[in-house]
Amino acid sequence: MKTSKMCAIFSNQHEYSQLKPLTDERALSTLAFAGKYRLMDFPLSSIVNSGITQLYTLISQEKVRSYLDHWGGGKEWGLDTIGSYQYLDFYQNLMARRSRGEDYFDDMILFLKTCNVPYVVFIGNKMAANFDLKAVLHFHQSNENNITPVFKRVDRRNLAPDDHTFVLGDDNVVVGSHEAIEVNTEGPFNLSANVYVMNTDWLIHELDKAQRSGVSYDVSERLATLAVREKANAYEYTGYLRNIHDITSYYQANMDMLQKDKRDSLLYGNQKIITRIRNEVGTYYDKDSEVKNTLIATGGKVKGKVHNCVVSRRVTIGKDTEVESSVLMAGDRIKSGAKVEYAILDKNVVVEKGVTIKGKPETPVVIKKGTVVDKDFILD
Repeated sequence: MKTSKMCAIFSNQHEYSQLKPLTDERALSTLAFAGKYRLMDFPLSSIVNSGITQLYTLISQEKVRSYLDHWGGGKEWGLDTIGSYQYLDFYQNLMARRSRGEDYFDDMILFLKTCNVPYVVFIGNKMAANFDLKAVLHFHQSNENNITPVFKRVDRRNLAPDDHTFVLGDDNVVVGSHEAIEVNTEGPFNLSANVYVMNTDWLIHELDKAQRSGVSYDVSERLATLAVREKANAYEYTGYLRNIHDITSYYQANMDMLQKDKRDSLLYGNQKIITRIRNEVGTYYDKDSEVKNTLIATGGKVKGKVHNCVVSRRVTIGKDTEVESSVLMAGDRIKSGAKVEYAILDKNVVVEKGVTIKGKPETPVVIKKGTVVDKDFILD
């Protein structure tokens, strides 16, 4: 009987200027999602739901605080127990070692050797998706591959310029890979989900060979190339997936959660999505409030109208307000008589009495963290 033991490499490499100002002070991984979650909850939940307790995490040292604030000691994910093993590394370390001509993958290789398990999964940080990694491993074992990439068929709206798309042959064999920016067709596209299951010994060998050749420290890019070289059978993911890479994709992913089928597919399937626990009272709803088709987290107060919104914790919405088709983050205060439509309000934003904020479905208004809005903000 084949073993199902895996360890994991969680890569937080992706950051996009198109997500500013939301990512001025936080990593993409820690963006709020669907009221009470963070984007990092999805890859982490996929990891621990497959029984993995040994985790190597790559992050940027510039935004480490936002990551550690949410992660804590990993208690909610069961990664603080006896037998678990966590290793935290920075992309800047890999870059510095490579520039000095040193072996920049040695820490990752040491982690893989220390875990001493036959399989490893590599997973990225920007896909709102719910992967069954046990199913991917079974597919990997059945096809006797060294590497098994996961892909999703998507349209162009679900592509970022630096994504990899696969060219697939019979039995979904990977015969080519392109950066999305190079693709000129209309689609659909075989988007790499930036998830790979591999034989551990094989990956150790490939990482050692790569650093001796001086290739890029970008592990994701290297794995896409290796999937082509190995003519690997790719695993097709058919569940909900939204690729977060700019303001529009982030906004739309949150709005998707107001649709029951998409919400159930991502949040309420067999694979539980785990997040950090906050012990708070429930949200208070005034007798004159009107809430329709909205996700609202705990600890808030609602006295006005809220339609088609995603609302995080401890948000206050005053009397005679109208909030529609918007994403409100923790601690926001919408004062009486204000109107907010097609907007993303970062944490602790205050909208003063009678102020109107109005964007468009394709271009929502983004209000920076901690801003006090005392004048109308309306996109033409």
